[in-house]
Amino acid sequence: MVKGVRFGILLAVLLCTLPAAMAPDRIIVNSQDWHDVYSGMLYASLTDTPSNFLVSQKHASILLYSISTDEDEQFVVSSRQQPYFVGYESYLQSKGYEEADELISRDANLDLAERLTDITNYIVIDPAYGYNAISAAPYAVVSNSYVLFADRRNIDDVVDLLNSRNVAGLILFGQLDREVKEALAPFDPEVINEGDRFSNNLAMVDRYSQFADITQVILTNGEFIEAGMMSGKDPVIFIGSANVPDIIEEYIQTHDIDVGILIGNELIGTATFIRRQLGISVFVKFAQGARTPQGSIAKVEDLDRFRMPRYDVLLEITSVVYNTATRSLEITYRNPQDLALFFKSTITITGGDDPIILGDPDPLFLDKGGLKTVVYTTDVEGSPLFLEEGDYTAQIFTIYGEAPKSLEKALQATFPIRFIEVLDDAAINITDLYYDKGKGQFFITIVNTGEVDAYVQPELVDLLINDEFVTVAADEVVRIPVGGEAVIPVTIELADEDFDENPMVKVRAYYGEREIALIKVTEKSFALRFGGDVLGFVTSGTGITVIVIVLVLVLLVLFLGTKKTCKHCGHKNPRGRKKCEKCHGRL
Repeated sequence: MVKGVRFGILLAVLLCTLPAAMAPDRIIVNSQDWHDVYSGMLYASLTDTPSNFLVSQKHASILLYSISTDEDEQFVVSSRQQPYFVGYESYLQSKGYEEADELISRDANLDLAERLTDITNYIVIDPAYGYNAISAAPYAVVSNSYVLFADRRNIDDVVDLLNSRNVAGLILFGQLDREVKEALAPFDPEVINEGDRFSNNLAMVDRYSQFADITQVILTNGEFIEAGMMSGKDPVIFIGSANVPDIIEEYIQTHDIDVGILIGNELIGTATFIRRQLGISVFVKFAQGARTPQGSIAKVEDLDRFRMPRYDVLLEITSVVYNTATRSLEITYRNPQDLALFFKSTITITGGDDPIILGDPDPLFLDKGGLKTVVYTTDVEGSPLFLEEGDYTAQIFTIYGEAPKSLEKALQATFPIRFIEVLDDAAINITDLYYDKGKGQFFITIVNTGEVDAYVQPELVDLLINDEFVTVAADEVVRIPVGGEAVIPVTIELADEDFDENPMVKVRAYYGEREIALIKVTEKSFALRFGGDVLGFVTSGTGITVIVIVLVLVLLVLFLGTKKTCKHCGHKNPRGRKKCEKCHGRL
């Protein structure tokens, strides 16, 4: 009898899990949201199921030309809010796929995770960073891990899921909200965050190599999803849209990589550099056979690729002049976007007897919407830069990107060099820095010690915020008159945990006589301290007096405004009495 009950229970459990356990013939993702597409394709790879995703409304019918009706069991993952095709399940059934089934979901990432009951390894990323998801996909497949999207809005749901599972391994990948990291700390996660997309990408490639030898890689820039990237057969390496970052070049050179598969032809320039300079074979995957009947001549069509959010940075050069008064080349750069960037230039000056080469030894920071004038006084060999009046040309090659190690874009331009003669006698001194917790701002005090008005824009260099180094500049250039001082705010929110990580704060100030040409720079470091209106009031003489008066008043109110209750008769007596007014008992 007991055995029969146990068998019945086991059978019931198997029947409940059967729909999730039985793999369909194919999975199709019907959503305009890349999170759903990514989750559906990863789910398919982890269940070893062929898969496709829609890229348009027309694609809903075109796709079926490449899928045999013998694949009867189609599992459609559809977005409730943003499907390409409404009622795709019934449409498939009308086309001969009689066992088609559809999951209509508001959050496919979590809904599909619920179905993968045998998964015990997870990778958590922020849903704002699509390129991190692409980096993680191949490793997720080979390590049998599922990628979860988590931010401060849905972290409670993610924690509930993980609490329902036997979590064997958890990786926090890339930048994540502080609330996410705190909520997941009980699972003892491993953290992988090298500070930029390319370093993080290579960290995942290293992880992949623990499961398989890497001789062939997929080359892309992390801006779209393509089926091959989600299969787990090869790791993905980012090569940049116009420049191959140094760390990528070095990685390929120092590892036994023989073949690169370039997805799409937009990156053909950087892929060509890899083939020529790094000596690996590069094959381009840019098209597929046409799926609609087009006559006797075989045609091709573009790959099915799902575009992801782009994080475009843009750099412009607004002025190139040689200042004869200071014997220096001044190049002014402008960032027109709402994203900060780093850049590094190589300049070739022609027009004299021999070309003169100069440039930046390290990447420079340029805040969103900002201008920066970089001054070059020597060439690459350290010789003073001296140009006589004449026709000179500056050939400028600048690489730039969102982080010092992510200089993936390139700007190449040629400018005639204009001659000016401007002395800059500006002089300043950075005297103080404090952080106002209430306003979420640093305040930097700068004194004009020169004999001319000075324009100043300070920046805070390499603050460690939420485990990531951040550089941030003041919102605007500030004019400081002769003999004056300015207290300049720099807005950046710090949490209590960040204060311990930044005992010292480095201030770098660009300044000069001309507002659009801050050609001088000075730096100073300060121990982190707190200040602001509230703190200043509390520590002032007036503030202390007011606080003392308030405390006295509070004590008087407590003493005079309350009464003693008689324990004998319950009568309430004034606080100062020793005997009850009513029963004369001792209080």
